[in-house]
Amino acid sequence: MSSVEYTVRPVGRVESPLTDPDTAPKQGDEGAPESWLVFVPEVAPALRDLRPGADALVVTWLDRARRDVLTVHPRGDTSRPETGVFSTRSAHRPNPVGLHRVRLLAVDGLRVHVADLEALDGTPVLDVKPVLGGRAER
Repeated sequence: MSSVEYTVRPVGRVESPLTDPDTAPKQGDEGAPESWLVFVPEVAPALRDLRPGADALVVTWLDRARRDVLTVHPRGDTSRPETGVFSTRSAHRPNPVGLHRVRLLAVDGLRVHVADLEALDGTPVLDVKPVLGGRAER
């Protein structure tokens, strides 16, 4: 692999009742509980135009994922053939970046209440982006 490295700094973390990766939903629309994104004070101005009801993409660092996995049985189902991780949504991959489509429920200072987030409690948040063509697009 390339020797080039990049520095990524978390802008916040997830607060969620989900703590066990084995029992957490695989996708946000599969029963994920409401959660909070809690941001560091330095990024407060970046939150100012977030609006309840909008859809957003939350980019996370899946800090408990394995980085040496290149193939998986999709959804852990061994009856399915092994598949390259770039063709799956597996958390285990060379760079475990999570991409989550959520609905913003409320914004309270440095805390953003969201629905449909399957990330575990404490997961670092790297970025938030609007869903283009989604509700409350800017």
